[in-house]
Amino acid sequence: MIDFIQNLKARNETLFYYGLICLALSILFLALTKYTSTQVFNVNAWYKPFKFAFSTFLFSWAMAWYCYYLPNFNIHLFNWSVIILLGFEIVYIAFQANKGQLSHYNISTPIYAALYSIMAIAATLVTLYTAYIGLLFFTNTFPELPTYYLWSIRLGIVIFVIFSFEGFAMGSSLNHSVGALNDNSNLFIVGWSKTVGDLRVSHFIGMHALQILPVLSYYVLKNTKLTIGISIVYGLLALLTLIQALQGKPLIKTDKPKSDLTSKKV
Repeated sequence: MIDFIQNLKARNETLFYYGLICLALSILFLALTKYTSTQVFNVNAWYKPFKFAFSTFLFSWAMAWYCYYLPNFNIHLFNWSVIILLGFEIVYIAFQANKGQLSHYNISTPIYAALYSIMAIAATLVTLYTAYIGLLFFTNTFPELPTYYLWSIRLGIVIFVIFSFEGFAMGSSLNHSVGALNDNSNLFIVGWSKTVGDLRVSHFIGMHALQILPVLSYYVLKNTKLTIGISIVYGLLALLTLIQALQGKPLIKTDKPKSDLTSKKV
């Protein structure tokens, strides 16, 4: 692990430190869940900024590692695009959590609606930039990389991009649930619904293909055909959880539907 951290810092010092800042913020936000009872949609308000900060930490370190392989790539432009765009999201989500207010789906005032739109634009730009990087991994040759590892990066990015854009299904309806209004069932930290369909499940699974598939391929699979096969299975898993959610079915059903699922506690 120490060798990995040292290597990562040498590859991209900017995203390395930005990732550390996001990790530190995620720990802070998680700690705040123990010291405040402020809730949004029936869950502690600080879980959302925790999830976004930790996800940004994972994304930043993964892309810092992968982009090192790209020839003639403007890494400084990408670094600051990630820092500014995703940094804005984290700051705004934390600001709203501190007030006990919604960040996502909040169009209650013109200002909140504008800030919500800016968040959507920021996420879209980062996803499109990542898609471009994925294209570079398909169009360039990398003789120094094992073929199975290269394909895991390619397919990990493809699945990440597809299920990042799945977020538009939630954003356009101002709702991450199918069968209720933004249900959260306190399923561990993720808060996925245990009573109705939850679009966040496939979003989560698909986006983290970016880290899971390359690590699995490099350290475990070590085979191109096996890597491609497992990547297809992984993508199908994300797709099946999306279909399940669209049918109004929870990933894990342990609770009976409640009559007050549309209520919001702040």
